[in-house]
This record gives sequence, C-alpha cells and structure tokens, in this order.
Amino acid sequence: MTLAVPIGPVPITLQTLGVMLAASLLGPTRGPLAVLTFLLLVAVGLPLLPGGRGGLAPFAGVTGGYLIGWVAGAFVIGLLTARMLPRYRFWWGLLCNAVGGIGVVYLVGVPWSAVVTGDTSLAALLGFAVFLPGDIAKAAIASAVAAGVFRAYPVPPAGRPTA
Repeated sequence: MTLAVPIGPVPITLQTLGVMLAASLLGPTRGPLAVLTFLLLVAVGLPLLPGGRGGLAPFAGVTGGYLIGWVAGAFVIGLLTARMLPRYRFWWGLLCNAVGGIGVVYLVGVPWSAVVTGDTSLAALLGFAVFLPGDIAKAAIASAVAAGVFRAYPVPPAGRPTA
C-alpha cells in the first residue's frame, strides 16, 4: 500500500520518486520497462496505487494521464541521464529529473485530468501548482541517490564496454 496525502482528485505520493529513480539508475530502456511492469501489475489488479487501488479504473480516471506520463517521463530521464554517464553529476541529474519527471509527466497528466474532470480552465492548471514543491524535492532526492549509487558502484550502462 502507498502512503498518500489526499488533497484533491490526485493525491500526493512518493511514486514519482520511484519513477525518477528507476529511470536515473536503469537508463532509457530498462527504466521505462520497470515503470511499465509496475503499471501492468496495477492493471491486472494488484493494489499498488494510493488507497489500495488497482485494475483498469485508475487508468480511465483523473490519475490516468499521470500513470501514462510516468512511462514517457522515465524514457526522457533515462535518455538525458545516459548522455552524462559514466560520471553522474547531481545538478545535471536534477535537471534531467525535473524535465522528465515533472515536465513530461505534467504535460500528459494535467490535460488528461482537465478533460476527465471537465475543468479545462486555468484553474485546472493552477490546481496542480500545489504538487510542484514536492516534485522538485523528489527530483532532488532522486538525483542525490543516483549520484551516490553511481559514485559507489560505477558500472557502465548495458551495451557499453567497460574501461
């Protein structure tokens, strides 16, 4: 079960931190595949989302765009992160996580939520500004963790020769 803070139709969770970490550590192929595996487990009914939700209903609801955006966001984070390896740098990692984990996920999730709720006004967009401080903190945490992992365990990404 996931810890969630219900502040509206979309709760605050740490799940996007997992998406950012998966992409930062696993790269542009395995990161999105890990996220897809998680979403497949949700789709078959495992109660992995906040409130013990699972099945196909979350994909059709307000949070569906964010769930789909996780995959695209993980791909973007993985691509950007792979460009800086083998030396992972915190600030570049923070930018990668912000672009993919916040920008791309919001780019899919906010319009989806606006359509599902029927609120296509500016209020729908401003309502998600509540999530920005927490998402920036999650991006910083993911970058710090990834920097520590790459520093402690410098293994080149799959397919690259070792030096």
